[in-house]
Amino acid sequence: MSETQQTALVKDAKRVVIKIGSSLLTNNGKGIDSNEIARWAKQIAYLHQRGQQVVLVSSGAIAEGMARFGWNKRPKLVNQLQAAAAVGQIALAQAYETAFKEYGIQTAQILLTHDDLADRHRYLNARSTLNTLLELNVIPIINENDTVITKEIQLGDNDTLGALVANLLESEVYIILTDQEGLYDSDPRKNKDAKFIHRAEAGDPALEKMAGGAGTHVGTGGMMTKVLAAKRAARSGAHTIIASGSEENLLPRLCNGESIGTELYAQIPILSARKQWLAAHLHISGYLVLDDGAIAALTQHGKSLLPIGVTEVRGDFERGDLVACIDKEGNEYARGLVSYSAEDAHQIIGKPSSQIGKILGAVTDIDLIHRDNMIVHN
Repeated sequence: MSETQQTALVKDAKRVVIKIGSSLLTNNGKGIDSNEIARWAKQIAYLHQRGQQVVLVSSGAIAEGMARFGWNKRPKLVNQLQAAAAVGQIALAQAYETAFKEYGIQTAQILLTHDDLADRHRYLNARSTLNTLLELNVIPIINENDTVITKEIQLGDNDTLGALVANLLESEVYIILTDQEGLYDSDPRKNKDAKFIHRAEAGDPALEKMAGGAGTHVGTGGMMTKVLAAKRAARSGAHTIIASGSEENLLPRLCNGESIGTELYAQIPILSARKQWLAAHLHISGYLVLDDGAIAALTQHGKSLLPIGVTEVRGDFERGDLVACIDKEGNEYARGLVSYSAEDAHQIIGKPSSQIGKILGAVTDIDLIHRDNMIVHN
């Protein structure tokens, strides 16, 4: 990646995922800092007003709950962490709604667990909901659903959650805002000669050896979780920036091409990564036989697959499974994550999308396979 490409990461991105750590939002654990949230809302609004789609992954719910309960140290009992999250999440959502309202921007609260993004059915639901919100110019504010999870809550791993969201939405850039200016080759708190890493390849094994140290008493993540998150984000082609949230006007400066923090770049482009994921990690569960019009719509016009263009359903698959799109001779033209089960697909193929609700009683999607969940063969 050239210097020009490097400094244009955020400026040229159509979709950006931003993760803000607890210590930046809660005055180092003393409770939600409304002024700090207002500061970030102003910067995010700048990106939003430029026409960029922004998804915010926010920590802070447990820290706010701890402050309300008067706890000075993060508890170890899961039920206490869940209680803190339940109390803090309401305040966090209200604070964001108030801050963004000043700019005429609507927000939405999305609570996810890692299982939501590992299960193909819930993956499709989450992807569809988030894409719809972005199309409606809403800023989704995502947090881990700490009130119901158990193992994950002990990790405090919103860095990884942000990377999973970047994968889910095929974001070009993932920005991790922390209380450190970026990544060093050793712990600068222990080694005064530690060298700052301005730019490196995400997934470089040397980075994991360099990263270390625990997080603050508010959160649990350190630089290691951020390095691993960048590695995960790179699998879908997203570049990661790790930067200090203390930098003034950080997001607009990044938009204007300034190089701030550590940039961990992905080697493979988004499309290639998506194609690799569909090809390597899922087995084909069935086939949809297309007519000539549907084949042309997919291969020549970049359209989604509608039920009316399908002549036959083969195999037994569920919603979210990988299916191949073929002609009557068996030649494959595309593959993707199907929006309906084989049982439902049998009932709606050859019919216009306007009849789906009448036939099935409900409309999950107007497409059998949405173009965002499909790879078309060249």
